[in-house]
Amino acid sequence: MELLLKGIVYISKLNDFSGVEMDIQLQELIDKIKKDGVSSAEAKAEQIIADAEKQAAQIVQDAQKKSEDMIKNAKNEIARLEKASEDAITQASRNMLLGFKDGLVSELDKIIQSECANAFSKDTLAKLVPETVKAWTKNSDASELSVLLSEKDCKELESEFKASLKAEIAKGLEIKADKSLSKGFRIGVKNGAAYYDYSAESVADLFAAYLNPRVAAIMKEAAKGSN
Repeated sequence: MELLLKGIVYISKLNDFSGVEMDIQLQELIDKIKKDGVSSAEAKAEQIIADAEKQAAQIVQDAQKKSEDMIKNAKNEIARLEKASEDAITQASRNMLLGFKDGLVSELDKIIQSECANAFSKDTLAKLVPETVKAWTKNSDASELSVLLSEKDCKELESEFKASLKAEIAKGLEIKADKSLSKGFRIGVKNGAAYYDYSAESVADLFAAYLNPRVAAIMKEAAKGSN
């Protein structure tokens, strides 16, 4: 638009010249307009190209940064998933070992209880109870003592105890049945101030109290060895 206005002004000034001179000046004007227009167009084109290149470079830079961020996030997510998987496997292994240990201890407890109950057979009690009573009466009066057995053992061993503990029974020793006992016996003073518990359950608990930590230690060592 600026060139066109310049051209119009310039042409109006040519009205004072002759025809030949006017043609020459007009051609020069046309040539100048063309030259200025081409130069302007080229400059504008160069600016457009420069802006496009700059924009393209920015797009590439943004895309590259976005790609790097995506890769970084993906690596972080992979690391998180790997850690979560390792933690889950570790916890599952611990749970498996604990479950196995609990199951093993439970089975061993059952075996101990069964074996302890079997150990207190009729013949064992017939020998063990009198020996325990005689050992106790070395330091105390038999009249203060009481022996408790299961109803079945008390009934089956009554005659044998009357024979083997005749002197102690005569002095006041009591041999009684206790419904809470399944196997074994308890012996103590009649007022309950002191007693020894040799019931199958109590003896089994003593063995289990020793065995359970041993089992736990064995399992711990086995777990270390599997790493």
